[in-house]
Amino acid sequence: MGTSRQPAVAGSFYPADKRLLRTSVDAMLHAARTDRRAPKALIVPHAGYIYSGPVAASGYACLQNRESPVTRVVLLGPAHHVAFNGLAASTASAFATPLGDVRLDQDATGALTVLPQVRYLDAPHEPEHSLEVHLPFLQRILGDFSLVPLVVGEATPAEISEVLEHLWNTPDTLVVVSSDLSHYHSYATATRMDRETSDHIEKLEYESIEYDHACGRVPVSGLLYYAKAHGMTVTTLDLRNSGDTAGPKDRVVGYGSYLVD
Repeated sequence: MGTSRQPAVAGSFYPADKRLLRTSVDAMLHAARTDRRAPKALIVPHAGYIYSGPVAASGYACLQNRESPVTRVVLLGPAHHVAFNGLAASTASAFATPLGDVRLDQDATGALTVLPQVRYLDAPHEPEHSLEVHLPFLQRILGDFSLVPLVVGEATPAEISEVLEHLWNTPDTLVVVSSDLSHYHSYATATRMDRETSDHIEKLEYESIEYDHACGRVPVSGLLYYAKAHGMTVTTLDLRNSGDTAGPKDRVVGYGSYLVD
């Protein structure tokens, strides 16, 4: 332990230049400013900033209205490159971005490994963008905070919820789940599918989130399982796709931001 996980997608998914990245994130947050309350959890997308950044900002802008500090972020996202069972914790001491290092809460991470579904596994973290792209947003809004990053492989909603039960024990902890929605359908088809998926998310119907609904369906389902057990609610903040932001409309990717409280 003691190493810093280096950025894998700086310069492709988001700017590698520190000043340009700061300006870009701040501009998206300013455009998305809102008077909505700060949530206990967010579901936000993870594509390149030109595509999903404005939708992610719709979620993150709510954090600017927090009445109490957030000192720890639990960040869960799907594995795109390495297949495995359970949840992968990182042995790193920090995750680096062009804006600086985010320190990991190693004590909390170590305590999680008593659960059979959680283990230290760095290979899924090294190339993974689903966690990395959220860090600059969190850095610009929260400043100093600790991070518990978990890449999610194959796991049940109950297993994800059990992890959240271990971590979500203080009011200064924010949970962020990373997920895009439908992939590579026509604009009309994606709009219909993503609206249906959002309805399932709002109704906490975790068992109805299927493979082609969301690439982060596993962590999303786990959060919804937890939210249902704890009497929480979900509100859709933004629902668009790449055809609305920066891409053509023949093959689009869907993005949604959701507030969980």
